[in-house]
Amino acid sequence: MVRARLKDKSFSKYYKEAKDLGQKGIEEILEKGKAHDIAKMLSSGGSAIFPHTYISKCGDQIASVIHGCLDSGSDQVVVLGVIHSLTEALTFSRNKEISGEDLSKEPRGILGPGIERDSCWENEFSLSMFELLWDAEVRRRGIVPPRLIKRYPYLANRSPETLPGIDEVRDMVKDSIVVATSDLCHHGVAYGLSSKESMPIGEEALYFAKKKIEEAFSVLEQGNYSDYYRATRRPDAISDSLDVAPVLRYLLGPKKACVEDIRLVDVAHMFEKDPSPSWVAASLVTLY
Repeated sequence: MVRARLKDKSFSKYYKEAKDLGQKGIEEILEKGKAHDIAKMLSSGGSAIFPHTYISKCGDQIASVIHGCLDSGSDQVVVLGVIHSLTEALTFSRNKEISGEDLSKEPRGILGPGIERDSCWENEFSLSMFELLWDAEVRRRGIVPPRLIKRYPYLANRSPETLPGIDEVRDMVKDSIVVATSDLCHHGVAYGLSSKESMPIGEEALYFAKKKIEEAFSVLEQGNYSDYYRATRRPDAISDSLDVAPVLRYLLGPKKACVEDIRLVDVAHMFEKDPSPSWVAASLVTLY
């Protein structure tokens, strides 16, 4: 399976879009985020997973989680980010994990601000829009926000309980809300499928994405990390939640997943030769 190469500066639009929205556009997204009230669920020990594609396409889903965190009354929020394989070194590490090789010399563990284990998370984008909207909503409310702690689990390797640093996070979440980001279904030519195998954006593709996401979480609920890993590697429904979802399962125990909202986002333009159809399912998922 050969995946398409990202275009040079393919993320420039990602960040420019957020800048171009301006204060009015950001406030409109924050208002739309009130559509899903998840504060009570979070304060009762549940969690939520939000996407990290373009802010214009999924910003309201991210905002729903931010409103839930701020309305929950919690003094502390732990947010888990995804580390994407955007460099040769990270690709090498992930391929070793996929192949079941020794990871002792790789930056495996819980990473993030204040942790000296590795700095590969510093150029990661998966929490950028969350932070932007979080800061905007805190300013809008004029409040002193809960303490926000960013953590990036990396190379969970089907055994999140063995991740270096996992005990620290487990202690944190005893007195915190924990939420996370993941794009739970990538599909199409850019991700290694042929054009004949790829579904165009539409109702059939939307149903397919939701079904595959639900199936993967059903596996995860049972605590079988190896089977979940295989579910995320399906060539027609690739998830980037190899690390985040297993860590949530380990920290919170078995939870039911509910896809609260889902929409498909065209990402073909991010790749060389614009391979179409290629899309990501931007999904707001609650775990309760």
